[in-house]
Amino acid sequence: MRMYLSSWRIGDHPEQMLGLLEDPAGARTAVIANAVDALPDAERRAAVEREIQALAALGLRPVEVDLRAFFDQDPGRVAAALREFPLLWVRGGNVFVLRHALARSGADRAIIELLRQDAVVYAGYSAGVCVLAPDLNGLERCDGPRAVRTAYGAPARFDGLAVLDFVVVPHIDSPGHPETEILGTVADLYRSRGTAHRTLRDGQAIVVNGPAPSTRNGT
Repeated sequence: MRMYLSSWRIGDHPEQMLGLLEDPAGARTAVIANAVDALPDAERRAAVEREIQALAALGLRPVEVDLRAFFDQDPGRVAAALREFPLLWVRGGNVFVLRHALARSGADRAIIELLRQDAVVYAGYSAGVCVLAPDLNGLERCDGPRAVRTAYGAPARFDGLAVLDFVVVPHIDSPGHPETEILGTVADLYRSRGTAHRTLRDGQAIVVNGPAPSTRNGT
């Protein structure tokens, strides 16, 4: 399993992400930006373009894979599409909007299987990392679940992909980030409840090259 789980955008050490790829030069990269589907169209396009430009600057070949094109289709379609990319880059935004898009397209199951097979590097930041948790309870203090209804006319779901057995809380102690204070309260909530979690400051990332990190074994 190979993952690069950043707090904010690419982070301070993009070479660690590139090092997970067998051949990083010109690697095709799927940009999954559905976490911003609730934004107005022009803002969404600008958000996607920022990701594409940043990844292209690293020598990658990024293209957007919009999961909405796979909604209510045979899940084999999205699985086949994602398998064509050695790197998946999952943008931040609203974790509940992203979770709905992953489920409705079948990309959630596809990504879990691709990671199990070590067929892809999963990378991303903020919501793209939070969604890997067992569940999303507590994150509603930061991300509004009602955005799912705005984007898709559907209720939010609170189950995560359960790739990790803990929640990653990004933007902690990150002056200048608008969510640092509220996510500090989320981390406090998890501590008070005994919820397994890890915190990241902007610039930091969790790098995985092997078994999934776990709170059970202390890694």
